[in-house]
Amino acid sequence: MFTPHGVIPALVTPLDSAGEIIEEALRNVIDFVIDGGVHGIFVLGSSGEIYGLDAAQKRRVVEVAAEHVNGRVALYAGASEITTRDGIKTARMVQSIGGVDALSVLTPYFMTPSQSELIEHFTAIAASTDLPILLYGNEGRTHVKISVATNRALSAIDNIIGIKDSSGDMSLMNDYIGTTPDDFCVLAGRDTLIYSALCSGAVGAIASTANIAPRLVSEIYNAFASGDLERSLRLQRALAPLRTALEGATFPVVLKEGLRLVGVDAGVCLLPAHEFSAVQRDQLAVIISDINTLLDSSA
Repeated sequence: MFTPHGVIPALVTPLDSAGEIIEEALRNVIDFVIDGGVHGIFVLGSSGEIYGLDAAQKRRVVEVAAEHVNGRVALYAGASEITTRDGIKTARMVQSIGGVDALSVLTPYFMTPSQSELIEHFTAIAASTDLPILLYGNEGRTHVKISVATNRALSAIDNIIGIKDSSGDMSLMNDYIGTTPDDFCVLAGRDTLIYSALCSGAVGAIASTANIAPRLVSEIYNAFASGDLERSLRLQRALAPLRTALEGATFPVVLKEGLRLVGVDAGVCLLPAHEFSAVQRDQLAVIISDINTLLDSSA
């Protein structure tokens, strides 16, 4: 069974002002983060604006990514829909394309299912595909929590191989790790907690900041894996200003603005998300410059 590890950027989907995919820009973003040392690529996540893409666009994002990644790193795709029916449709679509190593499935949003309904939801999607599945909990955005008991129950399903935890609650993450089999993989979904998660036994992180600073985020993991905990922690602390900056505008505006500042044009976000001031851009440029200076000085 496939085993996730390392740093996996939750990739943006480059879009033009009409909301159409800019395919060459998607390829450029993929190359940029792979060149930055990431260990995987994750398309059709919340950073990729899956919630605003139609079925044909979702398919095309996966097709382009599968063709362009071409086995250089692991490829993950989201199948995060509000209903079980639509989650199954997206999971089957992704599997039909090929080249994807695992699916990430977010809890439903807008509605608030019970824990037993969540178990039914994830179980049905898992049964609809042969692909390995990562559960995805992001209570801050969906207002739906995956309880420790629910996670433990779902870990018994053969192709549910792990969970991305974006709760920011290290006690919850530790419980996920401590109550599931050793081969059940927990990944950090909160960029400021990658180091702490690794210390607790997480196998890596799905990190939106790795769109902009793939080298920095990847090195947090690489340094930890090599035993250089001091460097890993120092790099984690250096990431904090960038993660804080993401909250300065409607998500995921800052990700695309940051990519533009590092020389990769990822287009615009789906409206209504678009506001970003010159002052914010200047502040973001300083943060990115500081990160590059740190990496160059410690190389």
